[in-house]
Amino acid sequence: MKIAQVGNVIEFKDGLQGIVEKVNENSVIVDLTYMDNYRELELEHKTVVNHKNYIIIAEQI
Repeated sequence: MKIAQVGNVIEFKDGLQGIVEKVNENSVIVDLTYMDNYRELELEHKTVVNHKNYIIIAEQI
């Protein structure tokens, strides 16, 4: 399992995507405003995702 780094774009939970803002021991904090349809989904700005529950789709941008 490859752990995401700050700036990576990850995908998790049924196609949600975000930019990693902080890497913790067991999880990452993700900025969800990266998605074009962010406002339509009515989500919080940030969320926490366990390392087991995402895939990296783009290296540091």
